[in-house]
Amino acid sequence: MTSKVTMQDIARRAGVSKNTVSLALRNSPQLRGETRRRIQKIARELGYQKNPTVAHLMAQLRANRTPGFKACLALLNANVDSVAFTKHPTVPTYVSGCRRRASQLGYSLDEFWLHDETLDGEKLNKILRSRGILGAIVVGLMKENRLPERFRSTWEQFPTVVTGVRTRNPALSFVCADQYALAVQAMEKALELGYQRPTLVLDYVIDRLVDGRFSAGVLIAQQNIPAVNRLKPFYFVAESKENPALFRRWLEKEKPDVILTLYNVVKYWLEACDLRIPQDIGLIQLEWRKNGPEWAGMDQHNDIVGEAATEMVVSMVQNNEYGIPAFPRATLVETTWVDGKTVRQLPVPTSR
Repeated sequence: MTSKVTMQDIARRAGVSKNTVSLALRNSPQLRGETRRRIQKIARELGYQKNPTVAHLMAQLRANRTPGFKACLALLNANVDSVAFTKHPTVPTYVSGCRRRASQLGYSLDEFWLHDETLDGEKLNKILRSRGILGAIVVGLMKENRLPERFRSTWEQFPTVVTGVRTRNPALSFVCADQYALAVQAMEKALELGYQRPTLVLDYVIDRLVDGRFSAGVLIAQQNIPAVNRLKPFYFVAESKENPALFRRWLEKEKPDVILTLYNVVKYWLEACDLRIPQDIGLIQLEWRKNGPEWAGMDQHNDIVGEAATEMVVSMVQNNEYGIPAFPRATLVETTWVDGKTVRQLPVPTSR
């Protein structure tokens, strides 16, 4: 019977210590990439296989230690606003999750703004290498799901994960809230409260950004109510900010009794139509925020999205996964309902 290959065997062949082999097999950034790859190649040639029980035990022991500094990751601001990480209504929540999980894993984060006209992929790559940055997390895409083409070389050379949306050309691995399930759950909650004519107010740009998952969830949930109560969504939010009469005409035609939306401005539009909330009409916020008004709605847990994106890119770094993936991975984070004062329990209709 052939004896199992040990780390000592690999160390002897590579001319390094057993500890160096251990670091290489864990893709530790403490070693140069060339050294890691050489040792990993020798391990493959010798047919080395990890003992899963020992590997699990060592992972638990390392997880229970207070992490020291390991390496640095790039936090890329893809928003058009250079201060979105601190001033945007939702982006800072993603950032806080990224920071929290990076700190727990022993990584630091350096920030860059992708709309900086003086920056392109070549320059960014030089900066990342000079600072020893191993991977990147993209945060803040709000208007489109395509990344600037001038940074393609960055996606090709550094492990990268996107938060919030699925990107196209290139398609990168991403983490986001499950907007489809969120919309279905919000509709079901509205029906549970006794509302009969729920519908969606959402800018078409945002719906397109998430591949129509918000509207798809609403339309599917509408199959559980009578056809007469399946109202048309309203997609002209940006236009209505300039001309509120567009929203008023839609409201008078469709006559919803509760609206699902992302926008606080809808509340002011309804009040301008002399409608009381929640007495005359209900409102459900599809991206509930702790610092917002006392809305009822769905918490997308964007901080958990940020944490999961950080975990994913660290895993890619440790497993030496570089380049635009042939099969991008997706992680969807579940959302939860939050009670609030913008909806009410409606009385059960009495049968005649």
